[in-house]
Amino acid sequence: MLFSMTRQPQDAALAADAAAFRQFNRVYTRFLGTLSEGFLRTEFSLAEGRVIYELATRPKTQASEIGETLGLDAGYLSRILTKFEKTGLLTRKTSKRDSRAADLQLTARGRAIFRTLNTRAEKQARDFLKGLRSPARADFTGAVRTMERFVAGKDVAPPSWSLRTHRPGDMGTIVAVEGAGYVDQFGWDGTFEALAARIVADFIANFTPERERCWIAEIDSRHVGHIFLVQHPEQPGAAKLRLLYVDPAARGLGLGKALVDECVHFAREAGYRKIVLWTQSILISAHRLYQNAGFRLVEEQPHHSFGKDLVGQTWELVLE
Repeated sequence: MLFSMTRQPQDAALAADAAAFRQFNRVYTRFLGTLSEGFLRTEFSLAEGRVIYELATRPKTQASEIGETLGLDAGYLSRILTKFEKTGLLTRKTSKRDSRAADLQLTARGRAIFRTLNTRAEKQARDFLKGLRSPARADFTGAVRTMERFVAGKDVAPPSWSLRTHRPGDMGTIVAVEGAGYVDQFGWDGTFEALAARIVADFIANFTPERERCWIAEIDSRHVGHIFLVQHPEQPGAAKLRLLYVDPAARGLGLGKALVDECVHFAREAGYRKIVLWTQSILISAHRLYQNAGFRLVEEQPHHSFGKDLVGQTWELVLE
């Protein structure tokens, strides 16, 4: 009797947790559209879509590798691959690593289908995340990573990121990200977005490649940060660091440090004698990045901008 009384609360708690987990599964499968006849409004099932993804993101792979990654039954996977081969999505070539196995590769048609699936999946994710304010989005992303860690039974590696210089279309994204980001996080008004628009317009109109740069940070081809280094309009020989931004969901990965380091390295190579930047006293996380890079605070001045009473700060890094 005592045994049953001690076990009952634990069983009830476990049952409640299991019910919550199953409820989440029902909600999430509906959100993903996995119950629909075609995954992401295509003729393919969810399993087929996942196989296409694995084929597209691996230069050369074999059926056993895909099966292990996805946990698919070998017979089921074989039927999917045979279907893809018959419909011209897939080619097989005897592997140089193992003559008993075949290397699998998508055809041009298969890659086109992958692009369609990938674009729609990206839009689905972006449309949902855009509806969350930045703190909530960071909480959601953290919860997703926590779930993945527990479900996978191991620590999940942080997402890999990359930096590149700007290309056509980036400036519009930067203005949108800056405008929405600072409204969400600090309640600034639309005048800040107008300032960001002027900064990027001036950058494009007066761009001098040997003296100026914009770097874009990406995770899985998604824009998650940026920074500018331009010639200072009033101080000859000085550069100006502008519009450092890292998406809240991508913080903690070292992106901010990498962006600032790129600016400092480029400024030295370009022969600048110092870098100047203007920021606000409330942007504490950015201050730490500047301090770690060797910048020092040289001036503070209260002002009313972007619909708020702020304290502007000027920071400098001497390069000579």
